Amino acid sequence: MHYSLGIDAGGTYTDAVIIKDSDGSIVSFNKSLTTYPDLLKGIRDSLEGLDPHYLENVRYLSVSTTLATNSVLEKTGYPVGLILVNDADMPNREKIEHFILVKGGHNSAGNEVCPIDIDSVRDFILSVRNKVSAFAVSSYFSVRNPEHELKVRDVITKLTGLPVVCGHELSQDLGAYERGVTAYLNAQLIPIASQFIEAVSSEIKRRNIDAKLMMLKCDGSVVGINEALKRPIESVFSGPAASLVGAAYLSGNEDCAVIDMGGTSTDVSLIYRGVPQLSESGAVVGGWQTKVKAIRMETSAMGGDSHVWIRNHVINIGPRRVIPLCLAAVKYPEIIQKLKQNQVILRNQIGENLQPTKFFVRSGLQASQISPAEKELLSRIGDIPLTVSEIYWNQGRLPNPGTLDLLIQKRLIKAIGFTPTDALHVLGEYTQWNREASVLGAGILATLAGTDEDLLCIQIKNDVARNMALNLISFLLEGVSKEEIEKVLTGRFFARFKADLPVVLLGGPVRAYADKLAGYIDAQILVPEYCSVGNAVGAVAGKGATKLEILIKANYTESKYNLKTSSFVTFFPGGREEFASYHEALEFGEEMGSKLIMNYMTNAGLDTNEVSIDMTRNDIATHEGGLPVETRLIFSGIGQARKNKTTMEVD
Repeated sequence: MHYSLGIDAGGTYTDAVIIKDSDGSIVSFNKSLTTYPDLLKGIRDSLEGLDPHYLENVRYLSVSTTLATNSVLEKTGYPVGLILVNDADMPNREKIEHFILVKGGHNSAGNEVCPIDIDSVRDFILSVRNKVSAFAVSSYFSVRNPEHELKVRDVITKLTGLPVVCGHELSQDLGAYERGVTAYLNAQLIPIASQFIEAVSSEIKRRNIDAKLMMLKCDGSVVGINEALKRPIESVFSGPAASLVGAAYLSGNEDCAVIDMGGTSTDVSLIYRGVPQLSESGAVVGGWQTKVKAIRMETSAMGGDSHVWIRNHVINIGPRRVIPLCLAAVKYPEIIQKLKQNQVILRNQIGENLQPTKFFVRSGLQASQISPAEKELLSRIGDIPLTVSEIYWNQGRLPNPGTLDLLIQKRLIKAIGFTPTDALHVLGEYTQWNREASVLGAGILATLAGTDEDLLCIQIKNDVARNMALNLISFLLEGVSKEEIEKVLTGRFFARFKADLPVVLLGGPVRAYADKLAGYIDAQILVPEYCSVGNAVGAVAGKGATKLEILIKANYTESKYNLKTSSFVTFFPGGREEFASYHEALEFGEEMGSKLIMNYMTNAGLDTNEVSIDMTRNDIATHEGGLPVETRLIFSGIGQARKNKTTMEVD
């Protein structure tokens, strides 16, 4: 008897689930805390709680993670140098510290319009090579001719040996800047993806598990682990994709909307007729427009572990994630006594980082490239959580909140604070950890907010439920402003929103929000039995899939009286070929499309005997019966990742 294993590493929990291949039933599952920066311990803990008999017979393993998503949302990715070959203005340049615009690029026919300024490229590389961990390159119309991107890549490799990501490798869509952003984010995430995959691989080897290792992509499909390492940006939303696939699997609904409440964010997505709804323009991650084919989703930086903080009597939730007080008190029981002492912070000093319920502790990462102010502050923080008052004991002033923020972004310290999870502990609706710490924290914040503990926590719960409803309705009513939707949700009307699809909830404490959510929208709300490990189920239930486009265009020469077709060019991912006749170009395109699909499936570790390929063809002709001046061939391939059950069964 063979089994399949799914692992999902989120910002708070690492989940594992084993599914029986013969009937698809869930036979064992476990949750453990995600351990950062040492991811291995969290993965090991999640596997330790599984039935060893099933575990030793696992032959297929697929993983998903929200670590990449969280890194972008929390702006904690690794430093990257971006090179744009176009010499045009760049939007949002203030968001990128190390970048350069250089002359070069091609036109839509793939012909060079300007030689690349390789000297400027070389000077930039030498100036930043000790400040970045990778490089990203995007050239104008590189999807029609990647020559300039490849030249830059060769120079970077020769001068630095650092990883290089080229825009044409990640997307064949037009938009040089967006491809550059995609490559930039991908480069940021390579070290994070490497750490995660290495942790999974090493633990599987240690346990002598002989299993095919796959990773879920953000479009809901799976890919071999080696391919995943090259394109970690494609796993940016693999957590939400896993929740979508897992929700459909667990609920038995091929049509449903899904609300997945994680530690850092809450995500809404949709699956219809068993196919995840994808974003037409590409995923938007942390305000960045990318060219990544991902599920269409509505996401907000409000999750179970979002920091709850008070300023001027106003309750704020997020956007930063912290370790909940109830959870931190299990590992650091001294937090209880410190909360009882109730540190004093003047009202005019209070902010997100300067809160009487907030603590800071070293993460264990080694510091490098930090300012003197950061180094001095870091020296005051140790392995035991300290309040902001303790950090600057007898200094007569509190820590600089900006410096604290930088140390958090660089993952050198971890923050502990009050969260919606703590609020549920106070209300007695979710009591997995230390409730006393939550109650003490609620008392302190309630005083700042001018209310009592229960009312504070009820409001926090209501705010989280309303945010879930807002995200859901905003997703379903695409194009309607959130401001208008919020007016209806918060107003007192003799009407409310209705959802025509079942709404499936996933996440550890999500049951506590079901009733409140039902008060905001009229919908069938489902909470599956295994809702707490839905992402791990989705990771193992995904299929292999890919899609690509091949373009055939006529080339023209200008005669005395008109334009005359001189040749036909076939553009395909990674290259171009020119032919004397349209039929030669078409035949090459059809063969190349099928070949690239099969190459992808082979590299992805899928069984090529189980691959089906569909092709659609769209022609543009100037007159009826004439040869097309442009042809687009769209290839779609679906491969079997694991031996699926024959019927839907949910344990």
